[in-house]
Amino acid sequence: MENLKDKTIGSFVAQDFRTAAVFTKYKIDFCCKGNRTLNEVCEKSSIDSDVLVQNLSDVLQSENNNNIDFNSWPLDLLADYIEKTHHRYVEDKTTILLQFLDKLCKVHGEGHPELFKINQLFTECAGELSQHMKKEELMLFPFVKRMVKTKEADGPLSQPSFGTVSNPIAMMMHEHDNEGDRFREIANLTNNYTAPSDGCTTYKVTFAMLKEFEEDLHKHIHLENNILFPKSVILEKEFS
Repeated sequence: MENLKDKTIGSFVAQDFRTAAVFTKYKIDFCCKGNRTLNEVCEKSSIDSDVLVQNLSDVLQSENNNNIDFNSWPLDLLADYIEKTHHRYVEDKTTILLQFLDKLCKVHGEGHPELFKINQLFTECAGELSQHMKKEELMLFPFVKRMVKTKEADGPLSQPSFGTVSNPIAMMMHEHDNEGDRFREIANLTNNYTAPSDGCTTYKVTFAMLKEFEEDLHKHIHLENNILFPKSVILEKEFS
């Protein structure tokens, strides 16, 4: 099991997404900071690496017939899945959450002033994610799909306007880091999405939705940072 300690966090989750639950339990960022090795994370956070490896091994060795092996998917299919599943999720949920957060600020803001900061952070997140997803849908994903089709046809690849696929990917990963930081602050301000004792039903529902939103964002970023992006860089290099 020693060699597992040299694997990156992202590679564990790329192999089997069920390991994400283990990393979440130990408060380890598997999406934005998935390029760190298990050893690095354990040393920095004072986590017993043997215990963590055992927990991960238990998950990896257990059966799960419903586990989806995204790592084996063609890149064009993965890009489509991200857009139709995670991009649409963000678009659907942001409108509702913004309405709920505005309502909470009006009703509970005086007694819970942290709601104004939570609302501000999520509003920033909604705006940034909207622009981020459009850049992927209009620039990055079409080029990834074009690379796949060109490879299948064994033809030459014309250079995109952004030079190399690594350029937009670097931008996307930087923006992923920003959203990861933003949601860590939201989680702290909400006491890990725990509504206060005087919270109404809308309060509880909003916090539950924020938690679900963060979990979906983690999956979304993982699929890009740990699978789609690195494989796109490798695919582009095959043409040269």
